[in-house]
Amino acid sequence: MTKSEMAEKLAEKIQVNKQQAEQIIDIVTGSVIEALANGDKVEIRGFGSFRVRHRAAKEGRNPKTGEKVFVPPKKVPFFKTGKDFRDTVNR
Repeated sequence: MTKSEMAEKLAEKIQVNKQQAEQIIDIVTGSVIEALANGDKVEIRGFGSFRVRHRAAKEGRNPKTGEKVFVPPKKVPFFKTGKDFRDTVNR
């Protein structure tokens, strides 16, 4: 499902036009991104939770040349599904 398709469904459900539905989606996703960037955890009951995981620096290899490469530490967004979400998908 694309953002556009999601906006169409949302617009039908809550009786707004597609542009307003896209704005709602942008606000929700933007809020999640902003919270994670600030180091907060986002939890949506029944859907799942988003948080940031820290990856340590490591030594990797360039697959083409086999040369050793330093990979700096980084933060990675992580999503864990909620029980209701997982159960629905597994039906």
